[in-house]
Amino acid sequence: MTLGDLLVDSFERIRDGASAAVDGLTPDQLAQRPSERANSIGWLVWHLARVQDDHIADVADREQVWTSDGWHERFGLPFPAEDTGYGHTSDDVAKVRVGADDLKGYLAAVHAATAEFVGPLTPDDLNRVVDERWDPPVTLGVRLVSIVNDDDQHVGQAAFVRGLIT
Repeated sequence: MTLGDLLVDSFERIRDGASAAVDGLTPDQLAQRPSERANSIGWLVWHLARVQDDHIADVADREQVWTSDGWHERFGLPFPAEDTGYGHTSDDVAKVRVGADDLKGYLAAVHAATAEFVGPLTPDDLNRVVDERWDPPVTLGVRLVSIVNDDDQHVGQAAFVRGLIT
């Protein structure tokens, strides 16, 4: 197994887990929240895909599929195109009303772009500094671990909320 194989597998598990969390749910179910301050499944999956798209696009030096493939317009959310959900208030979370097919479609598009980028990576690539705003500067390896960790947590949260509402 190569490094690229390992990374693609990690991101496939995120895609598959998030898709399973939304599969067959209505927009109302996807927007349902266990409490007024909790996140909905729809918001969680949208957010994890947005963060992955944003962060991978940045390190790959390419446009996000959110804008390049027209997902921003398709979703029609009341947020700027660059919004990933980071720092959203409870009111913002409530504004994310989407369908399962759109979520799964966007997630699949993000995954395809991610796999294209991480598939050919080698161990030497992981030491490339991708963000100098931190001390120490963030390497590609650290950034990829951060994305996988964050996305895995949100997949687990979405699965938990699904269990509560179904």
